Amino acid sequence: MQKNVPDFSLVGKVTLVTGASRGIGRACALACAAAGSDIVLGVRDVAASAGLVAELEGAGRKVLPVKLDIPNKAHIAQAVDAALAAFGRIDVLINNVGVAPGNLAELVEEKDLDEILDVNIKGTFLMTQAVGRHMIKRNGGRIISISSQAGTVALRGEAIYCMSKAAINHLTRCLAAEWARYDVTVNTVSPTFIHTDGTEPFLSDADNRKATLAHIPLGRIGETDDVVGAVVFLASPAASLITGANLLVDGGWSVA
Repeated sequence: MQKNVPDFSLVGKVTLVTGASRGIGRACALACAAAGSDIVLGVRDVAASAGLVAELEGAGRKVLPVKLDIPNKAHIAQAVDAALAAFGRIDVLINNVGVAPGNLAELVEEKDLDEILDVNIKGTFLMTQAVGRHMIKRNGGRIISISSQAGTVALRGEAIYCMSKAAINHLTRCLAAEWARYDVTVNTVSPTFIHTDGTEPFLSDADNRKATLAHIPLGRIGETDDVVGAVVFLASPAASLITGANLLVDGGWSVA
């Protein structure tokens, strides 16, 4: 094989995916497994993940489902410990858990503010810190947080969510600078609206769909496959010189 052929393989790697039971998290787990990685599934309900576990094992991968209710620090510690006990290492962390209760800024309730900041910012940091400590000891790793175009563009009725994703983007740059000396890369992937169970109620409304498409120069709502390609790339050896980056998968929304 030619030396200049990029390596997108994750063979021999162990990937921990948070929020892996559905949507983008589930798609990330399947895509990383297809690229060769064994998978640690961070889920709220281990029993309910049996179908996904069987699918991944059917593809020849080792799979460990772990109970993970972010930002519960005890759950995070237990999940990381279980992953290390089972596999001996974590090569890739995909932070996928996030919440987005929307409302106009003047109507936002404190409980919603607390939930978004607690899960999206605190949870992402604590999960990254726990896995990052292990990666620092091993002198290597890939951390990828699923952010959002909301961290780059203004979305009406989503001020707090936008703020939380902007915080994740900048946290990523800070950690990339701190951990580069340990060969730990830290990046974000920021999708536009993606067809998932979570977005279906919003996108099934004809007016919402039309208004959304008006912002996307490429003219279509995203699919989970559009997101996982970016994730696998950043997790792979092909992206070994990329850190602190925010890869927008937004169909051009942010530049229109």
